[in-house]
Amino acid sequence: MNAQYSCDTCSNYRYDEDYEEYVCMAGGMDEDDFSRLAQGTVKACPYYRFDNEYDIVKKQM
Repeated sequence: MNAQYSCDTCSNYRYDEDYEEYVCMAGGMDEDDFSRLAQGTVKACPYYRFDNEYDIVKKQM
């Protein structure tokens, strides 16, 4: 998987207490999409959003 589009830095990648693991919360991504992304068939995740917690602070200033 492309490091630029790593799930670890995506704002859609959240901890799910029911499953007790991190899952993609992007609307529209299913197991097939995730499988293609993990296999490298797709160059970039269409649901990737950089998780920048400072964006909110920038808007408040």
